[in-house]
Amino acid sequence: MSAKYSVTLLTPDGEISIEAGEDEHIWDAAKAQGTELPAICHQGRCLTCAGQLAAAGEFDATDATYYFPEDRAAGYILLCTAKARSQLRIRTHQQVEMRAHRRAHRLPAPYS
Repeated sequence: MSAKYSVTLLTPDGEISIEAGEDEHIWDAAKAQGTELPAICHQGRCLTCAGQLAAAGEFDATDATYYFPEDRAAGYILLCTAKARSQLRIRTHQQVEMRAHRRAHRLPAPYS
C-alpha cells in the first residue's frame, strides 16, 4: 500500500486540500478529486502547471523532462510530474513567475 500525503493548493480561488499518493502526480490527484489546474504538456517541459512551495516540503521531480537544481532551490514545482513525499503547501498558477525565474537563470522557459 502506498503512502498518501496531504497537499494544500493555494489557488486564485482559495485554498483546496487534496490527498496525493506517493506514486501519483499531484496534478492527477487534484483532477481526480475535482480540482482543475492548468497544464499543457504533462511532461514537465512547458511550465504551464508550475507551482511554488509555500512551506518546506519534499517531492519527487524525476518524471519532469526539464527540472533544474535552480528550480528546486527557488521552491518551484511542476505539478503535472511531481509526486509528494511529504505534506505540501503549494501556490498554484505560478507559470509566469517560473518562466521569469528560468529566464533570469538562462534556463529553458517555453512560451516566454
